[in-house]
Amino acid sequence: ACVTEWDSNLVSVIMPAYNCKAFLNDSVSSVISQTYPHWELLIVDDASTDRTAAIAEALAAREKRIRVIRLEKNAGVAKARNAGLEAANGRYVAFLDSDDLWLPEKLNTQIEFMRSTGAVFSFTQYRRFGKNGTLSKPIPVPRETSYKQLLTGNVIGCLTVVVDRTAIPDPSMPSIRHEDYVTWLRILRSGKIAHGISLDLARYRVASGSVSANKKKAAGWTWNIYRNVEGLSLARSSWCFANYFLHAIYIRCTR
Repeated sequence: ACVTEWDSNLVSVIMPAYNCKAFLNDSVSSVISQTYPHWELLIVDDASTDRTAAIAEALAAREKRIRVIRLEKNAGVAKARNAGLEAANGRYVAFLDSDDLWLPEKLNTQIEFMRSTGAVFSFTQYRRFGKNGTLSKPIPVPRETSYKQLLTGNVIGCLTVVVDRTAIPDPSMPSIRHEDYVTWLRILRSGKIAHGISLDLARYRVASGSVSANKKKAAGWTWNIYRNVEGLSLARSSWCFANYFLHAIYIRCTR
């Protein structure tokens, strides 16, 4: 979409979807339940092999603000999000994966905040939940974060982000692990600030699997970002990584 075509009130919600038939209805319902009415939901079916595409099409048939984009080949979450971005008509862009949830006031709170303050990048608190439905404590967020601050750990939950494309025209994501973190770093590297809203407005579903193994992988991905994506020196990478590790411990203690 060209800048001149962006609807100034519209929030384009980008939802990649892959084999998520069990959760898609709930995630979409949380968008439909938003008190902010000016949104479009782009569900990008990433070549699912279950009933995800059929469920998405049925939802779109009942709600005119929903559009479905189907990828012929499985491309991964970053390319699926980017396909949604290319089709998005809104000035504002938000991200919600197909197994996560928003609370009803989420969009309205952020759009009001961004309009009143001039912020072009906002994010909020959220809670994690698993199979048993038990909620974590809200994940704390700073009032604002800069590029330098974000290097010490990703405090920005992708499911809570809203960006203003008049100031951030290209929030596309690379096909790399921790693609959202890389994207936030790229955006903030230009001097922009991300503003945190200390309200719990979303729910992140924790997938099953080895938590310890995932943490080890995440640590490796983060080190790769410091050294090979951001091009930091060994000394600065080590300093950032130490802070990342301390931040991870802090988050664990706040659950």
